[in-house]
Amino acid sequence: MAEPSYPAELLYHPEHDWARIGPDDPATATLGITWYAQDALGEVVFLELPAVGTATTKDAPYAEIESVKAVSDVVAPLSGEIVEVNEALAENPGAINEDPYGAGWLVKVRLADASERDALMDAGSYSASLDG
Repeated sequence: MAEPSYPAELLYHPEHDWARIGPDDPATATLGITWYAQDALGEVVFLELPAVGTATTKDAPYAEIESVKAVSDVVAPLSGEIVEVNEALAENPGAINEDPYGAGWLVKVRLADASERDALMDAGSYSASLDG
């Protein structure tokens, strides 16, 4: 399992999801779950990701993750259209535990409303929310 971390370049949703805007294209975001979420879930054994072309809605579930402990919805931190899915996770869902911010990314989304990012937390705020 990865060591606890909350990278400063990411934005965080209260439901323990992260978004990486750009950097090459500010109209797209890569989404995944945080270290905290994967740690709470335990060993990830299966996930159901949406198809390319599916719409996501901020604060609504868009995927499902199954671990040895539970099945959980993954909540979208931003609205948009799925433009890419991390197909490698079908063969190796454990990448979510090993590298939640790298190889464990879930989907890439073309943003519907870039201003939604203003409602997300920076790393310091997210980390503080875990302590509270």
